[in-house]
Amino acid sequence: MSRQRTEITKSGLREYATLVAELKERIRSAQIRAVRSVNRELIKLYWDLGKAIVERQKRLGWGRTVVERLAHDLRVEFPDQKGFSSRNLWEMRLFYETYSGRPKLQQLVAELPWGQNLVILHSVHDDKEREYYSRATAQYGWSRAVLTHQIETKLYHREVKAKKTHNFRRLLPARQAHVADGMLKDPYIFDFITLEPDAKERELEQALLQHLRRFLIELGKGFAFVGSQYGLQVGKEEFFLDLLFYHLGLRRYIVIDLKTVPFKPEFVGKMNFYLTAVDEQLRHPDDKPSLGIILCKDKDDVVVEFALRDVHKPLGVTRYQVTARLPKQLSEALPSVSELKRQLRNVNP
Repeated sequence: MSRQRTEITKSGLREYATLVAELKERIRSAQIRAVRSVNRELIKLYWDLGKAIVERQKRLGWGRTVVERLAHDLRVEFPDQKGFSSRNLWEMRLFYETYSGRPKLQQLVAELPWGQNLVILHSVHDDKEREYYSRATAQYGWSRAVLTHQIETKLYHREVKAKKTHNFRRLLPARQAHVADGMLKDPYIFDFITLEPDAKERELEQALLQHLRRFLIELGKGFAFVGSQYGLQVGKEEFFLDLLFYHLGLRRYIVIDLKTVPFKPEFVGKMNFYLTAVDEQLRHPDDKPSLGIILCKDKDDVVVEFALRDVHKPLGVTRYQVTARLPKQLSEALPSVSELKRQLRNVNP
């Protein structure tokens, strides 16, 4: 009887744990929906205010003075509510004017926080580019700082407009090829690290790992970090992968090989070997075949296309950029620390 009671208790605990997990998920979903609903209403309010200002300025010829007075009266009436400064009213006016004739964009920006809307409004001026950043911000939940960084590093041009060199369309199903192409950027911008011009692959790898969060943001959504210098035993030898990730959307391992020199055709053979080893030793039956990315300092697209032509594993070659340390010519032209000290002593004897 006692044993039966114990079994029932264990079963009850499992059921309780399941219930708690389900309720947590429902609560989080409800909170997200509530925040989105509040934000949607706020953006609609700002839209209506902007519209009211534009229409009356056109009809009645109101100028800047009226908008300044309106801001004052709204702040007096709603002292605890932020957002009614004259500057923000002018932003609402611009917001309405910019998107009033663009229904697709109007629908997208209605889902974004006001701060992110202002970043896109002032930093991006092409409709397709605005659509891209609006969708990405909503999908990935980018903060204002992350969105600003992505725009400043021209993510749209590196991800959508860049000429990419890979064999994804030849080897992957259409949908997977589209996702893999979107995953790839050219170039990747690692402006959060600095390297000497003659830095080695290991130095680049260590610098990226020191800033793993920033690195993952640059790689994009779906990358899960597995390891660096990941060891694989093949025959009597052990080989080490620079960086190993798993992509949740593609359901496959991603092997990244770092090269601090321009692309060479022999890099493809090495990556092909790595992908075979990963598929043989790590790939689960439900996983798709692994995919390789060779990150180079530079590349000749024609050479890359020739190198990939007869390869039968999904592989892309792209470039990266880092923040260079002070160029040698410039550092030589500047005074050294000892020279500066000597000059200071002469000025202040």
